[in-house]
Amino acid sequence: MKKIQFLTLFIVAILFSSCNDTVVIENNSNNNNNEEPISGQFKKRVLIEDYTGTWCGNCTRVAYAIEQVKEETDNVVSVAIHNGNDPYHFEGIDPLKNLISPNNALALPVSRLNRVVVWTFPETSNIQQAVDLTGKNTGLGLAMNSSLVDDVVNLDVNVKFAQDYSDLKLVVYLLEDGLVYEQTNYTIYYDGEDHIADFVHNHVLRVSMTDILGENITDATTLGSTFTKSFSIPVPSNIENASNISFVAFVVGSDNKTINSRASHINETQEFEQNP
Repeated sequence: MKKIQFLTLFIVAILFSSCNDTVVIENNSNNNNNEEPISGQFKKRVLIEDYTGTWCGNCTRVAYAIEQVKEETDNVVSVAIHNGNDPYHFEGIDPLKNLISPNNALALPVSRLNRVVVWTFPETSNIQQAVDLTGKNTGLGLAMNSSLVDDVVNLDVNVKFAQDYSDLKLVVYLLEDGLVYEQTNYTIYYDGEDHIADFVHNHVLRVSMTDILGENITDATTLGSTFTKSFSIPVPSNIENASNISFVAFVVGSDNKTINSRASHINETQEFEQNP
């Protein structure tokens, strides 16, 4: 009997330890696409953060899966975070590594939905998991306005609230699209080429304009209020073509899970995607 009790406690201890090493592993599906739009609520987009590398032959699987999701829905915001011996390596990746893979090496490819939800492997067979995280009704929305004047990037990020919130953080990324560079490929995707000479890398993270884990929203986050964060920075030195700059902004809760997100191109003026 004592042996059985000891074995039970040992198994529980292992499970508890394993859970502490994993941020989120469940699907967290909350698809409300079949619901009627609720007046005052906002369109909900899914954020896909793709940890990738030009050297990573299996990373093309995730890139292809993102393309499949975008064929199913427009409510997708994607970010490619390059890591390793890569011309687009993002130097500030460590806080994200520690968030999504504590105490473990970040063995690519890795992908997360809404920052902390593991996209089930193989991602190409689990497109619906990402689609299910979109919807017609969520309690906050984002809209961005930007301009490029005399090599200076100006950006306003606006967040509007249809319900009361607390303990929110805002994350804002500056990305670059249209980067052409060779890509290693071990998959059947992209015609199964071992080495894709002119692969186009889009939504590549170049600069985190806020702390990469988010900056506290200190103004009112109550029903009917609007928060605005403004930025003005020189065009980053790592940008190859300033006309290909884009932005991603998203709001996370105290659990680091994304509540809503949005993407925008340079020189774009957006309205809130709020239900009438």
